[in-house]
Amino acid sequence: MNTNINNNAHSHNEIDVNGKKVYFASDVHLGSPSHKNPLEIEKKFVNWLESIKNDAKEIYLVGDIFDFWFEYKKAIPRGFTRFISKLCDLNDAKIPVHFITGNHDIWIFDYLPSETGIIVHKKPIIVEIDGSKFFIAHGDGLTKNEKTYNIMKKIFHNRVAQWFFRWLHPDIGIKIAEIWSRQSRKSRSDNRVLVPEKERLVDWAIEKLKKEYFDFFIFGHRHIEKDMKIKEKSRVIYLGDWVKIFSYGVWDGNNFELKYYKE
Repeated sequence: MNTNINNNAHSHNEIDVNGKKVYFASDVHLGSPSHKNPLEIEKKFVNWLESIKNDAKEIYLVGDIFDFWFEYKKAIPRGFTRFISKLCDLNDAKIPVHFITGNHDIWIFDYLPSETGIIVHKKPIIVEIDGSKFFIAHGDGLTKNEKTYNIMKKIFHNRVAQWFFRWLHPDIGIKIAEIWSRQSRKSRSDNRVLVPEKERLVDWAIEKLKKEYFDFFIFGHRHIEKDMKIKEKSRVIYLGDWVKIFSYGVWDGNNFELKYYKE
């Protein structure tokens, strides 16, 4: 079986995938100040990665895995040792790990890919797996009603702005990021209730289907776990999070399921 990735994304050689599965997770927010015990969350997520290691043919981390990540030239953010070590372990085991950046971890540059072997995608990707077509994205900035956010996103991606931010002492830069993270979470705290007919990403996916067919749209960002049928054979999947829900997606070659991790 071949796994093909379009949109100028990374492609890799065919591997033995008989009986193996593809896993999806998003919104872990490692290091978040809103976690009562950030280390406990990191350990839980690493334990999950270890538990799927033997039957995973690929893993997709669909954004906001970190609550904040910015790579300075001579320093990296404190913490995340267990998670980074596990990424290296998965790479050594020849399991491709795809990292689609979210709005909280868009500043992944070359350190994590070069050190751990993850395959970083800065934009949504289109993937064909076992004959089914997947559109995979964190979910931020796709819809028309996000003009303010998209302006901010352009600033965040601007190399000059990144250069100036890099000159801030990490203690200051990370503190600013923590304040922004809290404000971002407060502004979205009342937007977690699922009302399918009001879901912007669902509307966006329905419009996308008019131009190109997909079996699955895989999104993070919403912190809600839901499998929604939008056409006869097309579904939108919200992966949930690892803040309160601890949910993930599994594709076994024939079926897609949302599951919950319990240690």
